Amino acid sequence: MKATKPVDIKVKDFLVSGEFFTLKYDSEKEMLITTPQPSVASLPSYYESEDYISHTDKKKGLFAFLYQTVKSYSLKNKVNLISTLNNGTGNLLDIGAGTGDFLTVAKQNNWNVSGIEVNEQARNLAQKKGIHLLADIEDSGSKKYDVITLWHVLEHIPDLEKMCAKLESLLTDNGHLIIAVPNYKSFDAIYYKEHWAAFDVPRHLWHFSQNSMKKLFSPALQLIKTKPMFFDSYYVSLLSEKYKTGKSFSMKSFWIGFKSNSKAKRSSEYSSLIYCFKKGV
Repeated sequence: MKATKPVDIKVKDFLVSGEFFTLKYDSEKEMLITTPQPSVASLPSYYESEDYISHTDKKKGLFAFLYQTVKSYSLKNKVNLISTLNNGTGNLLDIGAGTGDFLTVAKQNNWNVSGIEVNEQARNLAQKKGIHLLADIEDSGSKKYDVITLWHVLEHIPDLEKMCAKLESLLTDNGHLIIAVPNYKSFDAIYYKEHWAAFDVPRHLWHFSQNSMKKLFSPALQLIKTKPMFFDSYYVSLLSEKYKTGKSFSMKSFWIGFKSNSKAKRSSEYSSLIYCFKKGV
């Protein structure tokens, strides 16, 4: 399927409210913007669902089981990535830390860990694992970090420009910023259109392309590496098929996920991508 220039898309909140939002294309930034955006006060209500897996340790049900199974494998790869980039351990800040699983594995690998998580339920679950999380990035003080990670978090941040500036200020010289986000130019996104699960409105406020990610930060941060998240195309396609057809399981979704990854080998437009930035390159 040939990709076309993005246009405004009307998308439903399938998870919580059933409301419709419009994804407006910003040609300058080459990104889609959820419109209207919920107020900061009302935004938490859109996360109030037992099916919002990243705020729980839920394992019952097909989607939760697949999510948790893949997560255990991915956690090791994430820690290997930050250790390779930093040539060892150091001070790590994970923003949107969820229930603290990534920081738990990083701590086991001798990282000095800190984390931010706005959801109280998730913070409480992390605390039981020995991971203390702050509720707001402004509470982190003036400490500098060798590595800052945001695993599928940046798309949730209300004030994007402010957050990007804050991230730069918290990095040490030669520090690394690692951001994973969905890619609306992937084959599975183009195939499923308004049913693509990774649009996830209105929890996802911003929808990034590879070009838009390069425009977010000052020249002080240079993009040094981009890595695919191979499993995302399968999980997202499975959920997208559910939104599109109402079926809780579809073999077709695995074909679409496989096809998306296959096409991305040539185009580099994977369902989700990890962007590795370095400060002061």
